[in-house]
Amino acid sequence: MAVDSLIRAAADLRDDVGPIGRKLVSEGSVDVCYNPLEYAWDAHEAYLKRMGSSSARTVVLGMNPGPHGMGQMGIPFAATSMVRDLLDITGIPVNQPEAADPRRPVIGLEYPREEVSGTRLWGLLSERYGNAEAIASNVFLVNHCPLMLFTGPRATNITPDKVAGPTAHALLERCDEHLREVVGVLDAKRVIGVGKFAESRAKAALADYSVEVLGCWHPSPASPLANRNGGADWRANVRAVLP
Repeated sequence: MAVDSLIRAAADLRDDVGPIGRKLVSEGSVDVCYNPLEYAWDAHEAYLKRMGSSSARTVVLGMNPGPHGMGQMGIPFAATSMVRDLLDITGIPVNQPEAADPRRPVIGLEYPREEVSGTRLWGLLSERYGNAEAIASNVFLVNHCPLMLFTGPRATNITPDKVAGPTAHALLERCDEHLREVVGVLDAKRVIGVGKFAESRAKAALADYSVEVLGCWHPSPASPLANRNGGADWRANVRAVLP
């Protein structure tokens, strides 16, 4: 079954990127590294079982976890209400990161703050397709990199494209490999990169594959494009590339 292969691929990624993340910290490239696939594995596995067992041929590719979303719940573009009410994933304990930082606490599925990017993206998918089963039959959401990286006195969340050096390069290459595995398992025909970085990684990783790679604007509240015209332009931009 596809879902079993997705679970194996995610578990392999979890185990492979853990040492890479620790090396980024020991080298001083970042101050803190969280691996949600480790401490929130049970929730992530529940997500794969819920959303990876249908016939989706389109992969929606995010960049990496955010501290209010996947970093809390192990689910791509997680938002508390969407995970609970749309995906119907509840009551699953989330553990703590290996080297937890008090500036970046992990609460789990009951996290009190909504992840705006997640409410926007999952909300749009719900509007277009309906319930979780209908969404899963059309698209599968996954992040390119599963690690959450922090640096500086305020433990600022940074994205993988802001980290340089051979260790960071090795991390991205391993994440490229996982993307190819997901595409192969699903026999995906289209990958939609959410934001320019995800789109560019998909194009490079899948250059030799017969897969259409497109991009859409990121739903981050920090993005002027996502907020333009009250979000109407962003919704139109994403709808234009969805199956």
